[in-house]
Amino acid sequence: MLNMGGPERLDDVHDFLLRLFLDRDLMTLPVQNKLAPLIARRRTPKIQEQMESDGIQRAIAFTQYPQYSCSTTGSSLNAIYRYYNQRGEKPKMKWSIIDRWPTHPLLIQCFADHIQKELNLFPPDKRKEVVILFSAHSLPMSVVNRGDPYPQEVGATVQRVMEKLNYSNPYRLVWQSKVGPMPWLGPQTDETIKGLCQRGKKNMLLVPIAFTSDHIETLYELDIEYAQVLANECGVENIRRAESLNGNPLFSKALADLVCSHLQSNEVCSRQLTLCCPLCVNPVCRETKAFFSSQPL
Repeated sequence: MLNMGGPERLDDVHDFLLRLFLDRDLMTLPVQNKLAPLIARRRTPKIQEQMESDGIQRAIAFTQYPQYSCSTTGSSLNAIYRYYNQRGEKPKMKWSIIDRWPTHPLLIQCFADHIQKELNLFPPDKRKEVVILFSAHSLPMSVVNRGDPYPQEVGATVQRVMEKLNYSNPYRLVWQSKVGPMPWLGPQTDETIKGLCQRGKKNMLLVPIAFTSDHIETLYELDIEYAQVLANECGVENIRRAESLNGNPLFSKALADLVCSHLQSNEVCSRQLTLCCPLCVNPVCRETKAFFSSQPL
């Protein structure tokens, strides 16, 4: 299962952030060329080494990001490709990928259930007024303008969820976690909360739509920075946050169904994965797609 991961201990935070900001698949910074080799030596792909030595015959790279982005799932797949490319060897095991699943019916049902549960906790006379804010991690506009499919796939998830809810409430797709001065995909979640309050919309429900489990961007950024500190500053009347999918049994069933369907399909990856962004500037991305799409099953 592919995900971003995070520091296990306080002492690991500095190294984790350093790796994060030096990953050129995530973002491009002026000093990366000088520092990247230092960090790369500390990113030995121990898991793949262990899998190869254990004689694993079949591996599925199953992204835990429902919506594909070159900066998330793409980065993980590039790491797998680099492992073999740097060694000049072909994998002993057969690889395939579950690279996206933004509209899987059980995923949509999970989101809808969690949203409805929170809506029911608003005062009855305010319930229909609640603005549902679907919040997803933002991307630099330089990535979006290259043709990254992430914004469209997040939007597809939102539309299916609202369809399941019979469009019961007004809603918007907003973006969080912008870093640095460069232009990022908007509107930003915090700016949206401020703007809605200024326009008299003071009942809101935050929904982390691109995260499937809790972490710092839900537990701190959404729950504390936005739902507590910012909400108090803006005069929000009622604000809640829909629970992340976490250990929901229906979500576990969705994951199992995805794996089952993938195995039965006998396909290496989705058709979408074979298409590079129209303005792609990363040659490794093209090599990765060719590597996986040519895997024998």
